Amino acid sequence: MYIQHQGHSCFRFSDKDSSIIVDPFSKETGLRTPKIKDDMVLVSHGHFDHSNLEDVSEETVIINGPGEYEMKGIYIKGIPSYHDNSKGSERGLNTIYIVQMDGVSLCHMGDFGQDKLEEEQLEKIGDVDVLMIPVGGKYTIDGKQAVQISSQIEPKIIIPMHYKVSDLKIDIDGPEKFLKEVGLTPEKTDKLRVSQKTLPQEEIQLFMFT
Repeated sequence: MYIQHQGHSCFRFSDKDSSIIVDPFSKETGLRTPKIKDDMVLVSHGHFDHSNLEDVSEETVIINGPGEYEMKGIYIKGIPSYHDNSKGSERGLNTIYIVQMDGVSLCHMGDFGQDKLEEEQLEKIGDVDVLMIPVGGKYTIDGKQAVQISSQIEPKIIIPMHYKVSDLKIDIDGPEKFLKEVGLTPEKTDKLRVSQKTLPQEEIQLFMFT
């Protein structure tokens, strides 16, 4: 299967039969919006930089909350969480998504804002091969917190997301703090191919998309 970064917190997961896009953003972000041509769209929460559904066709399945779903042999679990560290009182709810595709377990944290995962959340997340985690702070966890959350999950691969880049109109931090805290040298790619055979078995790998 392949993982492609579409910008901000938006990713596309695809194999020979299906494709899923997570957290498509609107043009209000200042970034070029992704074209949605997928079988499924996953939305972690309703903010404009994660929930642009303008171009979604009638055939596309939209998933926008906690629950368990299955389509074309792909299993998806939505896990409730908070967009802040005050049980949602500041910025509302957020859904963490687990996607099991081609024997690989993917975890997309959405706009996670808790300072740590609760035991029940960790149990539902389970074993994770690839973790996509926000690192830009202000509206989500920051770089230091992202390292701590990653340590709770213990993935094989980490992909940082939701950080400041050129043209992004949202005031968040860049990835520098996270990169300093995590202590791993990032491998840069524009399209990541992942399978059970290619997953790292010893040390965690860090990927950043160009």
